[in-house]
Amino acid sequence: MVDLGCGSGIWARTLLDNGYDVLGVDPSASMLELARQQAPAASFLQSSAYRAALPPCVAVTALGEVLSYHRRAVRGPSRLPALFRRVAQALPPGGLFVFDLIMAEGKSPMAYRTWRQAVEWAVLSEALERRRGRWLTRDITTFRRATHGFRRAVERHWLRLHRASEVTKALVAAGFSVRLTRHYGAKPLAHRRLGFLARKRAAI
Repeated sequence: MVDLGCGSGIWARTLLDNGYDVLGVDPSASMLELARQQAPAASFLQSSAYRAALPPCVAVTALGEVLSYHRRAVRGPSRLPALFRRVAQALPPGGLFVFDLIMAEGKSPMAYRTWRQAVEWAVLSEALERRRGRWLTRDITTFRRATHGFRRAVERHWLRLHRASEVTKALVAAGFSVRLTRHYGAKPLAHRRLGFLARKRAAI
């Protein structure tokens, strides 16, 4: 199995525990370091989900709105159709592709702040939807205790918002049958997230 945007390796560890061979892909070297500790029997590759070479596999996952993320706001067509074709090439007939995205459809723009903290750290996040161009920005400020006081870091994440009909159309064109879901098992997805359960069709 291939896990795109594997992060700290929690899902990779679950897959290993259930008997799968796993390749985890993530652009962050720091996350991959954590993933190797979490799932030492898995293989890992530092790469963007959109650039990674995909080996033959029985399933591909991209959980936690991984495919919404971009390094910056980019103009032009979505990169999803090309990725869908590459995933289809890696899968056998009947192979699964499971992922979720943030949807552009919503009655009001997303705009919220969150705050999480512990003794040694704090994370502040502000999300703002930009409907022109269908982007969501997340500005994240972190504080981590250092020898003297706290160390502060700031970063911005860009997430492209998608329409379900467009994503479904691109999956079908790449050779998948598609089912939409707002749950993974009993766990509901977050607000305006939609899951895509795509199965590669057999060749006719």
